[in-house]
Amino acid sequence: MTDEISQNPWSALDDLWGIEVAKDAVDDRVWSLAFYGRCSTEDNQDPETSYGWQIGNARKFVEPLGGEIVEDFFDVGKSRSVPWDRREEASRLLAALKDPNRKWNAIVVGEGTRCWFGNQFSLIAPRFEAYGVDLWVPELGGRYDSRNASHKMLMSVLGGMSESERQHVQARVRAAMDSQVINEGRHQGGRAAYGYTVVDGGPHPNPRKAAEGFRLRVLALDEFAAEVVRRIFREYLRGNGDRAIAKGLNEDGILCPSARRPEQNRHRQADGWQGSTVRAILENPKYTGYAFFGR
Repeated sequence: MTDEISQNPWSALDDLWGIEVAKDAVDDRVWSLAFYGRCSTEDNQDPETSYGWQIGNARKFVEPLGGEIVEDFFDVGKSRSVPWDRREEASRLLAALKDPNRKWNAIVVGEGTRCWFGNQFSLIAPRFEAYGVDLWVPELGGRYDSRNASHKMLMSVLGGMSESERQHVQARVRAAMDSQVINEGRHQGGRAAYGYTVVDGGPHPNPRKAAEGFRLRVLALDEFAAEVVRRIFREYLRGNGDRAIAKGLNEDGILCPSARRPEQNRHRQADGWQGSTVRAILENPKYTGYAFFGR
């Protein structure tokens, strides 16, 4: 019995569960394949390194069976939660399924949890099958068989694991960025608050990023705009309302934030100070000395 399990663990598992799998002969040999992989930049992943180990895993998986990877599809900077149709490379792969002259007849991935999230696999797998394209997944130890209930269950589990892993990654990254903002005063990107400007803070403290030419970004005062912020707070403390303060700034010809920094406010109209703009400044904790990341 032990020898049977080692030779065909999926068959043994099916027997234990009482599952009958179609008896048609299945050709487990592979020939020409397309590789699909994905990496996210959210967790400071290096795309080149991520691609290297994923395609390395894929080759170790299929080459002993006679398989050869003849085309690559690799998404960079795409969250696993993004549907395949909205990922550039995954979408290109799906379009290639319809090409009768494509050079491959199967697809292999380096790691299933990086490719599918939640129920994505159940939506994508039938499209592969419709075009006669086999799918090879390392976690399955071979080719995905839609007639095998064990395979379906495992792929569903992998989707859940992928969803859980993404949530843990998000929590770790946000906690680290929050700490960097509060303890080190780093600027983590996005538009600088009115009254501040982003300046070069020297080489990036991460040696790998520094070697690649990344620089640290920190906030510095924009003296003119900073004085306008001080004026807004002074007038508010004197009892002036939001609209009254905005009216005074417009009458004095002071440019509103979107007019002073049009390059970082393309989504706004540079139509002068509004009461809502003044209120946003008064309610921003950065102006009272509290650093924060996210809301």
